[in-house]
Amino acid sequence: MATTESKRFKIGDVCKQADVQPYVLRYWETEFPPLAPDKTGGGQRTYSQRDIDVILRIKELLYTEGFTIAGAKKKLEAELRDGGEPKTPQKSEPAAPSAAADVTVAASPEPPKGLSPRQKKTLGEIRDDLRALLEMLNA
Repeated sequence: MATTESKRFKIGDVCKQADVQPYVLRYWETEFPPLAPDKTGGGQRTYSQRDIDVILRIKELLYTEGFTIAGAKKKLEAELRDGGEPKTPQKSEPAAPSAAADVTVAASPEPPKGLSPRQKKTLGEIRDDLRALLEMLNA
């Protein structure tokens, strides 16, 4: 019988548990080295319970405590270095939405001249991620 430590979770299950979209998890994997799910032979991500704990802590740092990505990265690294395990996110009531959180998305300006196609694609992906984050904040 599999123990909790050896149980693996698919990205869809983790997204439901953490209430984030798959592209958010994939982005966090690029920014937070402690978040490193295994991949099956077919390339499917599988997450351990520790990965899920890290994801929940990242979400708490970013969405509840208001850290930037860089700040959350430093804080998480310090927590893991000091205690070895991510702090367990605290269950709390969601904060009441503020008027400042109700942000609208302006029309997309043209990308700066002289960018490579790869840079334009990357900027487009970032723009789409930011729009999705704004939608979550406005929800």
